[in-house]
Amino acid sequence: MALENKLGITDSATLARTEEKLSKEKAVKLVEHGILDKQKAGSFQALAEIHKYLFEDIYDFAGKIRTVNIAKGGFRFAPVMYLESSLENIEKMPQSDFDSIVEKYVEMNIAHPFREGNGRSMRIWLDMMFRKELSVAVDWSRIDKEDYLLAMERSPIRDIEIKHLLKNALTADTNDRELFMKGIDQSYYYEGYNSYSIDDLR
Repeated sequence: MALENKLGITDSATLARTEEKLSKEKAVKLVEHGILDKQKAGSFQALAEIHKYLFEDIYDFAGKIRTVNIAKGGFRFAPVMYLESSLENIEKMPQSDFDSIVEKYVEMNIAHPFREGNGRSMRIWLDMMFRKELSVAVDWSRIDKEDYLLAMERSPIRDIEIKHLLKNALTADTNDRELFMKGIDQSYYYEGYNSYSIDDLR
């Protein structure tokens, strides 16, 4: 059964392909229209704006804090009753160096504030912090899917693996738009979305 959506799609496979196409097209515009430049890096508001922009054509809940409890692979994300206070605490976390930025990212992943589309939104949000605070960006194409997923699964207990993967994928080419576009494709691939490439949609 497909997640309730604005397009009236009831087949989950069709919804996945449609969501991928529409939200990837919006991801291109995030950069081309300078939308990210208007947001405060590391804030929940920035993450909510990214999520809203990517998914507003598909879901009513785009950019809104979820109202249901969710779990993935046996891991339960932050309960709804504690979610807003968790987000307030994450907002206050430092982001002045590599370790603190990754720790903030890990905590936001544990919060998983949205009903769907958390990972894809959060990786753009993470990159915003790296670009603003350290003048570096993540070359996501250098991080293997299985390595990334395992590292994120373990990160609530031990974040050394995700830190290692991210540190080895950093680049100073922060103005390389192709790097951002390749990163979007890789980010979607992590979540199992690989029907379209950014190049096909531009």
